[in-house]
Amino acid sequence: VQLQASGGGLVQPGGSLRLSCAASGSISSINTIGWYRQAPGKQRLSVAYSTSGGFTYHDDSVQGRFTLSRDSAKNSVYLQMNSLKPEDTAVYYCKYADGGGDYWGQGTLVTVSS
Repeated sequence: VQLQASGGGLVQPGGSLRLSCAASGSISSINTIGWYRQAPGKQRLSVAYSTSGGFTYHDDSVQGRFTLSRDSAKNSVYLQMNSLKPEDTAVYYCKYADGGGDYWGQGTLVTVSS
């Protein structure tokens, strides 16, 4: 499985960004795709994920500001990030998981700064 992530960048506090992640290769019909983030000097943490069964999770720290959507036909997920805060600054990683294991995309840097 290969993951192609895109959409990071520099944005001012209160601004918006949209991250995209597309999975390709041997995609299982039962899978989970989502986003993690890792700030400098901190561990990688889950931000949001979507299961093929229709469940979507958002971490409390982004609830109400970030929205994860899924296009199953394209094996893709999109993270709409609104009302961004400086503490959202991190490298964001896309992750795909199925019964065969976990796969990570390349990170994309999101910087929230004035």
